[in-house]
Amino acid sequence: VQLVESGGGLVQAGASLRLSCAASGRPFNGYTMYWFRQAPGKEREYVAGITSSGGWRDYVDFVKGRFTISRDGAENLVYLQMNSLKPEDTAVYYCAASPGNFIQRRNSAMNYWGKGTLVTVSS
Repeated sequence: VQLVESGGGLVQAGASLRLSCAASGRPFNGYTMYWFRQAPGKEREYVAGITSSGGWRDYVDFVKGRFTISRDGAENLVYLQMNSLKPEDTAVYYCAASPGNFIQRRNSAMNYWGKGTLVTVSS
């Protein structure tokens, strides 16, 4: 599976962005999809996941109520809608995939990664 992220940019605090991840290669619908992020000087961290069926979505506490993950099986796309952005959301955001219909939050569980898209939130 090849993953390519897009949609990052520079925004002010309180603004919204929608990130996209285009998947190609192996059957997209067989993979649970994720968003991770890595802020400068910090480790990569889990943000959100959506099962291969789309029936379950999971979020880390600090984005609950602000971010929404979704997927379009017909177009092989995964989205991360980010609202009420904060300066601490500044990071490179990565799309990732693991096989199966269950969510795993560990970096080591991911089979595939994109190269990331930078989100910068100014105060």
